[in-house]
Amino acid sequence: MKTSDKKNKDISGHCGCKDHKDEVELSRRKFISLGMALSAGVIFSKFGYAKHIASKHPELSFMNPLNAKAERVIVLWLAGAPSQFETFSPKPKSKNGGSTKAIQTNSTGIELAENLPQLAMQMDKITLIRTLTSKEGNHSRASYLMHTSYSPTGVVKNPSFGAITAKELGGAKEFDLPYFISLNGPSYSAEFLGKEYSPYIIKDVNKPLENITKFKDVDDGRFSERLKLLNEMENNFYSEKGLEDIKERQIIYDKTVKMMNSPLIKAFDISEESDVLKKAYGENDFGKGCLMARRLVEAGVKFVEVTLDGWDTHQDNFNRTANLCKTLDPAFSTLLEDLKQKGMLESTLVLCMGEFGRTPAINANEGRDHYPDAFACAIAGGGVRGGRIYGETNDDGNQIISNPVTPGNLFATLSHQLGIDYNKVIYSPQGRPLKYVNEGSVIEELVN
Repeated sequence: MKTSDKKNKDISGHCGCKDHKDEVELSRRKFISLGMALSAGVIFSKFGYAKHIASKHPELSFMNPLNAKAERVIVLWLAGAPSQFETFSPKPKSKNGGSTKAIQTNSTGIELAENLPQLAMQMDKITLIRTLTSKEGNHSRASYLMHTSYSPTGVVKNPSFGAITAKELGGAKEFDLPYFISLNGPSYSAEFLGKEYSPYIIKDVNKPLENITKFKDVDDGRFSERLKLLNEMENNFYSEKGLEDIKERQIIYDKTVKMMNSPLIKAFDISEESDVLKKAYGENDFGKGCLMARRLVEAGVKFVEVTLDGWDTHQDNFNRTANLCKTLDPAFSTLLEDLKQKGMLESTLVLCMGEFGRTPAINANEGRDHYPDAFACAIAGGGVRGGRIYGETNDDGNQIISNPVTPGNLFATLSHQLGIDYNKVIYSPQGRPLKYVNEGSVIEELVN
């Protein structure tokens, strides 16, 4: 290269010709533009702008580090703590496996207990975690832990993962239904996060919307007058007492009225579904609850928990678990297939678990006792690749030999898929800083 040519080179390495100057100028403008977008994204990230900007500028995808793949959650809560040996982690070659046989699934090399034949044909959609572990072997304490990622204390009551999901994915957006709904069981509340994020509880799925219509002698005019009077009384009381509970109650009133008048309440009506589909889910409360859950998330609800109780099998574990699986198996497997057919499985996390596992040793009553040291759960959808197992226990099932998973790890991973910052700090009423997820980190193998 001639000396004169070197002089015409700018610091970018381009020569000084017009085309290259235009190219350099365009690059500079783009750099400045993206820099401004980045600044805006950082400043307004708590309002969700970072994700929006990243979608407009693929080169700034790092601004959405959580890379959300899921938009909603359905939890199948097996209250009482199911035996892992008779469900997701059979051990037929060990004396601890008892009489339960293992069956091959549609994913090579993965077996389930014989009690779950339909789910075995959906294994390509499921990841099994066989090494959940905790220190809580009491039902109430462990249930709290597996809903919040925190062990209970006498000082702070933590918001549940359902409430966190409702707040982060629903937030202040206008929506006629509750963002968090619990079917067949109470679940856990939002606590200090705000009552509007606590679960709307339906104890009987056969009567999901009792008392939602106005009395026959109350027309719209009278109803409005009554609401006006109620608000005046509440406002007067608030001005005198200044209690924040009053404001929260008014939010609930407003949401209730919206729900009463919303066309979205048809999501609770499973009679609109075909008889074939209802039969496939199971004509029982749990099956109906799973079908209702699918309808609710389809309508925009962010978190639905469906409870199947009765898994506390200290006596007659094998027969009782087999009978319970006759309810769980068709409902869980049909839910996955239904979501898949509707194009919703990739954006819906489905989690099936209980509060802990059952002892490898079989007791004198043909039962299994409490065992939090090593237990199992199943995850499907929401960008979690199926057809695999994470974690391994030894041949007798009494010891974890690879990849232990704490409740914090589980919830951090679910949060990651939902685009929720699991390290976000919130403050209790006592001013104590708390993270959304306690002592957890993402299980990288499950999200890649």
